[in-house]
Amino acid sequence: MIVRIDSDGAVPPYEQLRSQIAAMIASGRLAVGYRLPPIRQLAADLDLAPGTVARAYRELEAGGHIVTDGRRGTRVAEPTAAAPAVVAERLDEAARTFATTVHQLGVGPERAVSAVHRALGQIVPT
Repeated sequence: MIVRIDSDGAVPPYEQLRSQIAAMIASGRLAVGYRLPPIRQLAADLDLAPGTVARAYRELEAGGHIVTDGRRGTRVAEPTAAAPAVVAERLDEAARTFATTVHQLGVGPERAVSAVHRALGQIVPT
């Protein structure tokens, strides 16, 4: 699992980690049952505070992407259909994060939407 964190970026490190892992799960690069590194190990590997990794894992678990089971560790969860309210909330959150980044980069709406289409094309089969 390769993750890159931009410590100087506008997006908080926990969100960078959460979104990259979620994208790897959505694209199938991390298969159901794949065991994620323990919090302390991943924190050390990425030079992050353990609390940062723990927050990313909590949010991934709340979103149904991963499950944590004591001795078995943290693994990629079986996909489930999320409730419509959860989907709407997560989509709005992602859009706000993206819009903030777009604004900070000084990018116009057309270029931003084009980037979204390219990213979706890489993740979601047509």
